[in-house]
Amino acid sequence: MAGAIIENMSTKKLVFLGFFILVFQVLSIMVGALIAPSPTSAIRYLATKCINRHRVRSWLVPWGSNRCQQINSFDEPLAKTLDANDIVFAVHVPLPNKEMSPWFQYMLAVLQVDVAFKMINQIEDDVIITVDAGLAYRDDLISEWTTMFHSVEQRPLRCMFAVPKTYENEGRFYHCDPIPFMELGSVAHKYFLINLRLPVNDTVNVGIGEIKDIHIVGIQQNGGFTKVWISMKTVFSPWIIVATVWYWHRIRLMARPPVLLEKAILALGVSMMFLNVPVEWLSLGFEWTWMLLFEDVRQGVFYSTLFCFWIMFCGEHLMDQTRRNRLAAYWWQVGLVVFGSSVLLVFDLSERGAHLTNPFCSIWASEIGSKVAMTSIVVAGSSVCLYFLSLCGMVRCVFRNIGGKIQQLPAMPETRRLRYEGIIFRFKFLMLMTLACAAMTVIFFILNQVSEGHWHWGDYTLQVHSAFLTGIYGMWNLYVFTILFLYAPSHKHNRNKSRDSQQTDMLEKPESLETQLTCGEQGPTETYRITGKVAGE
Repeated sequence: MAGAIIENMSTKKLVFLGFFILVFQVLSIMVGALIAPSPTSAIRYLATKCINRHRVRSWLVPWGSNRCQQINSFDEPLAKTLDANDIVFAVHVPLPNKEMSPWFQYMLAVLQVDVAFKMINQIEDDVIITVDAGLAYRDDLISEWTTMFHSVEQRPLRCMFAVPKTYENEGRFYHCDPIPFMELGSVAHKYFLINLRLPVNDTVNVGIGEIKDIHIVGIQQNGGFTKVWISMKTVFSPWIIVATVWYWHRIRLMARPPVLLEKAILALGVSMMFLNVPVEWLSLGFEWTWMLLFEDVRQGVFYSTLFCFWIMFCGEHLMDQTRRNRLAAYWWQVGLVVFGSSVLLVFDLSERGAHLTNPFCSIWASEIGSKVAMTSIVVAGSSVCLYFLSLCGMVRCVFRNIGGKIQQLPAMPETRRLRYEGIIFRFKFLMLMTLACAAMTVIFFILNQVSEGHWHWGDYTLQVHSAFLTGIYGMWNLYVFTILFLYAPSHKHNRNKSRDSQQTDMLEKPESLETQLTCGEQGPTETYRITGKVAGE
């Protein structure tokens, strides 16, 4: 990649570019901190206990003009005459005088059960709760409910009783883990109705204790955050598209074919373009329940390409000249990335793909599915760890080579010295940018964990979680833009056709290359293999 812009631009211009990138990075953070609300909101709904004596499958509404016959407590005299199968827990989403919106993007629901302790009706170990659940919708308050999904699901019920199990403590409640219940990938309607029943017979819902109430926690993305997020994508998308097209146009103008590293940078730009495309605008008008899966795939493609790019960039500055410009030289590092990404893709397709046909389905519900899911995560995590160990080893080896080269630069001929100075400068600049990106990610992650989601600064409220998301998203866009710009061929280089021709000869004939870089136990060494003169020497 001799003749890149970063080799030819002045220090003043490089500092100006750094200041420009820093300003946009701060703006990305401030947009999330000052303009966007919290990314998500959670609303807790107490399920209404409706009576359905005839057990007719119909939609029972907890409030309004057609509300169901209901009881407030199972201790009421009326409740004593009812069977457990006569009770339907109903939840209307959202609360009265409000409505849902496509700007919410998705809706998750989590069950929280209130189970009272009774000596004669305790929760058994490893018990499974069976839920007969249904979901309906309508777009106005007078139309009939339309069925969306209906399913009978099983979930593990994990509860703990903090005090001794004695008669004196009867009536106290267990501490139960939240139960994943539903994931809806699109909020295309204004009103939703959830009906769920706990069927009881000799084999179903035995040993689940005495359930007093059921709460449903609804989680969705805030509409205000969605507007900010889509706006940022709309701004960054054409910016990265123009930069990528311009970069590849510069590459194609050169007399030689593109080398491996240039192709890797192009792939990085294309993956960022794929991530940036604001298809969320279209999802506002269509019921696209696959948007969550599509978003996960886009992020996976980008991060996989980024990891492969880092490996190739380090390798192209480390390997001897006979192994450069060959994808096969990185087969096991790239293979780890592809393998880990494939495992996560299969896991994501299994989890989110199942929600496309049944939002109540979950692979975590069964013991086998839970083991398979956990195994997939562990295998993918192990691949990532091996990848980073390999990357750290390559970075360490390259910096050792750089240290040796810096000491040998004064003794080299001027042309060769300038060439190596350009390589060292490019690598150090990119490594500093990469380390800054990684450090910022870690800092924001720590702040996000230790804070309550927002800080108060005078009269302003800073949304830390939103700032984290918009800041990281802006940072990766700026990172890719900088790579595309700085490593594009310089116009000064393109003016000299003979220099391009000589670079082509060097790339196509490994036996005529000047030097090999190796990293062994004795430290970095240099072996000269001069088969002809280089122009200018």
